[in-house]
Amino acid sequence: MQNTKHTILYLLFSLCSLFVLISSCTKDSAPPTFGEFPTDIGKIMTYKCATSGCHNDASYQAAANLNLSSFANLFKGSVNGSPVIPYRSDFSSLCYFINTYDDLGLKNLPTMPINANALSRDEVTSIKNWIDNGAPDINGNVMWSDNANRKKYYVVNQGCDVVTVFDATTQLPMRYITVGKLPNTAEVPHVIKISPDGKYWYVVFVNNNILQKYRTSDDALVGEVTLGTDLYWNTITISNDSKKAYCVSWQGSSKIATVDLETMHLIHYNLGTTNAHGSALNKTNDTLYVTSQSGNFIYKVDTGFTMIPIQITLDMSGIPSNTPGTFDPHEILFSADGSKYFVTCEAANQVRVMNTSNDALLQVINTGAFPLEMVKSNAQQKLYVTCQDEPNTSNPSQKGCVTVIDMNSYSATNYPVGFQPHGIGLDETNGYVIVASRNVLTNGPTPHHTGVCGRNGFVNYFNITSMQLLSKQTEVASDPYSVSVRP
Repeated sequence: MQNTKHTILYLLFSLCSLFVLISSCTKDSAPPTFGEFPTDIGKIMTYKCATSGCHNDASYQAAANLNLSSFANLFKGSVNGSPVIPYRSDFSSLCYFINTYDDLGLKNLPTMPINANALSRDEVTSIKNWIDNGAPDINGNVMWSDNANRKKYYVVNQGCDVVTVFDATTQLPMRYITVGKLPNTAEVPHVIKISPDGKYWYVVFVNNNILQKYRTSDDALVGEVTLGTDLYWNTITISNDSKKAYCVSWQGSSKIATVDLETMHLIHYNLGTTNAHGSALNKTNDTLYVTSQSGNFIYKVDTGFTMIPIQITLDMSGIPSNTPGTFDPHEILFSADGSKYFVTCEAANQVRVMNTSNDALLQVINTGAFPLEMVKSNAQQKLYVTCQDEPNTSNPSQKGCVTVIDMNSYSATNYPVGFQPHGIGLDETNGYVIVASRNVLTNGPTPHHTGVCGRNGFVNYFNITSMQLLSKQTEVASDPYSVSVRP
């Protein structure tokens, strides 16, 4: 009897212990993580945004392809690109659509969440502050901060004094970098160029007389130099060893500024050219070729600047003319072996191929209307040329094309793209031709949203092998003008 009593007591004690253990486990279970967002942000996203019929797993494809159910899904982007740019709520379109307060920035319609109460001031402020602190996940990780050697490409936004930095793997904007040095002044960054060693990127300005130097590992400003007293700086050419830059200004009395990129000081400041614009170095880097954008000729200048620049007529007439509307050479690019160079002639709708050894005309190639920028693929043996004004009769929402030229046979094919395409780059690792469309004309495609600088432009992508245009189109800040790809 005594043993039976002890057995019953033991069983009761065991059951109580098990109940306590189960209760303890339940009480100590981890709180919900809200899709790996920080808790305060995750609650807003979960209960106000990633709801039925909106930006959740089941409905996001009908909501601009934007899934807000988790941190990872947010940074897959939307049909328009990246709605959240870490550290920049001013360029994060998510903020525009949730904001109903005049003092908290831009307001775009329709207000989100649709058919529900607008977010409170505290909720909008929380999201803006979260983004300005990097938009980290619940563990403090900031997207795209894990790899200093990340392959990127850069688009300079001429209408906004910023550079859009893209992650090359996802083709998504990952950062916006403000460039220039004059607050409340439009400095108009015109061209961006990455050094051949891939360590730095440089930018010049139409409305400032400086060259700025940024590190590609973290996109931090590391140097700056004044390029004389003139403005209208347009292009940059960098020597093969990444040690010198030749910057060209575009005006009636043009200048060429030579900069030591290691010490960031001015070496030469030269006169003797008119309406200078595009530039390129020959294979040995002892000669700089510069286009004169109004007329029929280009310049040939020794990089020691010991001689008067030579004028080379593109029509082989031997009679240089500044008369606009003849050829109006815009940009110049050498073949991989340096034996020939290509010149875009925006008034003639041509690329002219010249022999480097004697500067004789080799070939005239017809392009789309108003050819401008060029990039070459040595692997494909192709030249890719943006033509800003090529009409598209079958699709009025497009204006412009990329002309692809076989550098051996000189055959050419036009591929419609974008609206006023200008900048162009190649990502041969991932297999893309990257095209930036200015879209500054009001009869162009209506942007998805109004940005802080007004009318947005966009970036398109071709498959480099098939030249099939990808369906994705990334909206960026105003007047995307120049593209450069980190090697």
